[in-house]
Amino acid sequence: MASGGLQLLGFVLASIGWIGIIISAALPQWKMSSYAGDNIVTAQAIYEGLWMSCVMQSTGQMQCKVYDSLLKLEGSLQATRALMVAGILLGLIAIFVAVTGMKCMKCMEDDEVKKMRMAVFGGVIFLIAGFAVLVATSWYGHRVAQDFYNPFTPVNTRFEFGQALFIGWAAASLTILGGAFLCCSCPRREISYPSTRAYPKSAPSAGKDYV
Repeated sequence: MASGGLQLLGFVLASIGWIGIIISAALPQWKMSSYAGDNIVTAQAIYEGLWMSCVMQSTGQMQCKVYDSLLKLEGSLQATRALMVAGILLGLIAIFVAVTGMKCMKCMEDDEVKKMRMAVFGGVIFLIAGFAVLVATSWYGHRVAQDFYNPFTPVNTRFEFGQALFIGWAAASLTILGGAFLCCSCPRREISYPSTRAYPKSAPSAGKDYV
């Protein structure tokens, strides 16, 4: 029962993390314009994401434009895209694999060992997906921080971390934690020793009295 509860908890956490990964990849707020300078125009805010760039006016109206060409993008942005898409696809595969190995499901009930292995295998895929997203978000954040502290970067073109980046970090952490719980939900095999055979006690021989 304890392993079943840990299994369910891990699956729920990993699934929530996977949904967060999709939200993070879709949002355009991966980096936002910084207001660290003195002569910064605050009438509009600029956001840049993996797929588009947006400008939000002070009135609340947002206008977005999808990147025109894939080949014109930076190599780091293309790699971040690839890692995020890989994390989403791996998470989808992990969900199907882990559901098959869940104790609350009736799939593969005839073979309990294979069923447990499927749950653990799903947890391993969740771990790989979470680490892929963690690498993507950390790499992107490192580039944003590097450009921000670069003295040759104009003040008006500096960016800070956006909301989507924090969502990606949180989602990757949940996916990794859920995958770890799924991997640890497999109960240890108990070593069964053959029971000692009870031999019947021999009845004491009746003693004879000799004269």
